[in-house]
Amino acid sequence: MTQEQLTPLEYEMILENIDDAVIAVDQNGIITLFNPAAQNFTGLSEKQTVGKTFSECFDWQESLCYLLNTSLTTGRSISDHETVTLSQSDKRRERPVSVTVSPIFSSSGSQLGAVIILHDMTQVRSLEDAVRHADRLTMVGTMASGLAHEIKNPLGGIKGSAQLLQMELGENNEIQEYVSLIIKETERVNRIIEELLDLARPRKACISPVNISKLLDQQVKLQSSASHQKGIVFKWQLDPSIPEIPGDEDLLTRLFLNLIKNACEANPENSEIVIASRIDAEYHLSLPGARPTPMVQIRISDQGPGISPEQREQILTPFYTTKSGGSGLGLAICQKIVNDHGGLMHFNERTEGGTTVQVSLPLFASRRAPQQNQ
Repeated sequence: MTQEQLTPLEYEMILENIDDAVIAVDQNGIITLFNPAAQNFTGLSEKQTVGKTFSECFDWQESLCYLLNTSLTTGRSISDHETVTLSQSDKRRERPVSVTVSPIFSSSGSQLGAVIILHDMTQVRSLEDAVRHADRLTMVGTMASGLAHEIKNPLGGIKGSAQLLQMELGENNEIQEYVSLIIKETERVNRIIEELLDLARPRKACISPVNISKLLDQQVKLQSSASHQKGIVFKWQLDPSIPEIPGDEDLLTRLFLNLIKNACEANPENSEIVIASRIDAEYHLSLPGARPTPMVQIRISDQGPGISPEQREQILTPFYTTKSGGSGLGLAICQKIVNDHGGLMHFNERTEGGTTVQVSLPLFASRRAPQQNQ
């Protein structure tokens, strides 16, 4: 019994449908194959690349050029799964990629060129970040559980004593101002403790169908007073075809209220905030025993001062804040809510200035919700 060989057409179909970018070059570094995934990754078409040298097409990708030249020169495979960032030709989009460059040999053993395979690591990096943040939240949660009662009990005593003193003092007493300050500060500390407990002992999510467009509209209305005072205009780019998604409406309300409020606070006067939604074809959630489901992507873009790369590394860390008077727990709680819904959250710098926060939540066609907090 002989094994059937794939035809050249079948090989071509495989290369056209594979998710990884595949780029083949001859021994002179001239591109001979550039599959559709490579076009999507790089923003360059097959017409723009085939027949030209790799270094000519990707002169700004020093790491890729080095890996390719090494493989062509030494005739060995070389990989980099950690440090390569692929940027499109217009430099507007970057993605981390895993790179493998392997030499191509003829049947006689002479080297004919090399093939470059690029695998998108964006989702892997996002999951790694989510795990790191989950570890941080676990640490904070353990600390919060241990300290909450130790702090809340004496704090309640301080507040109660201050309130009694406030009643004993006359309204015109000069000490009244200091007593009011004590009460105010004890209430602020108590709020921080409650936020810590939200991280330590989150309630079980109550999953039900949620109309995400309606929920976003409600949160914008809650911010209407503050936004009108600053002359902020909301621009909507919602996809009306998105069905209801499974989620906890109260938790998602808290999530988007926090994010929209942050955008309003970051925006200067007489500016705009763009709120957009769409089905995200790039990411899919895979659950055991179920087909991969696409994600619903919600983007909230402001025109504020932006977030530096250093700040993006720390912004979801509990107690890290760029606001005066902020507790640094709001975004950590947002990240926890997104994680509990099986989603992802990213902060990206806008080329025109400002920040875009992107939340991706799973869309379950069967209305099957993930099992949470079991």
